[in-house]
Amino acid sequence: MQKKLLRIYNELLIRFGPQKWWPADSAYEVVVGAILTQNTNWKNVEKAIANLKKENKLSEQKILEIEKSELETLIRPSGFYKQKAERLKLSTKKWAELKGKHLSTEALREELLSVKGIGKETADSIILYAFELPIFVIDAYTRRFCKEFFNKEFKDYEDYREFFEENLPLDLNLFKEYHALIVEWGKNNKSSK
Repeated sequence: MQKKLLRIYNELLIRFGPQKWWPADSAYEVVVGAILTQNTNWKNVEKAIANLKKENKLSEQKILEIEKSELETLIRPSGFYKQKAERLKLSTKKWAELKGKHLSTEALREELLSVKGIGKETADSIILYAFELPIFVIDAYTRRFCKEFFNKEFKDYEDYREFFEENLPLDLNLFKEYHALIVEWGKNNKSSK
């Protein structure tokens, strides 16, 4: 299984080139992007992040201090802006509490999952791309990928994650690049379901 996974990884890398994800200027911006990308596309997230940057509000301190109504206005392009403003404040508070702590990946994951509005995919994205710890992120594209290349549909998120983590070397850069390549593959293969 490992050989097939790595062969497909190399084929995707040749086809799409290095993705160098997550597009952000800082680890905290990854957290913001992970919250804002829930239930929307990345182009809308980029608009919301650009608004935050333009108003000089893209920092932990500014997000915690900003009035919720102003934050809602700035992140409006990302959709569900009232809900996301609350989640952004909660996740920022948790980020400030956790950064600099040396927790195991599982302990860090538990902490993130305790925040209202952070589910497994968001928590794992933050762990992989902001905390830079190897954990495999599972999303809709990954599920389609498993069905397409391995004829596998697992029961739940953890089963998918275990499939990748048990069959690939535990390597931060490999996990980042593979996840990004799967997303790129998914965007280019919308018809395969």
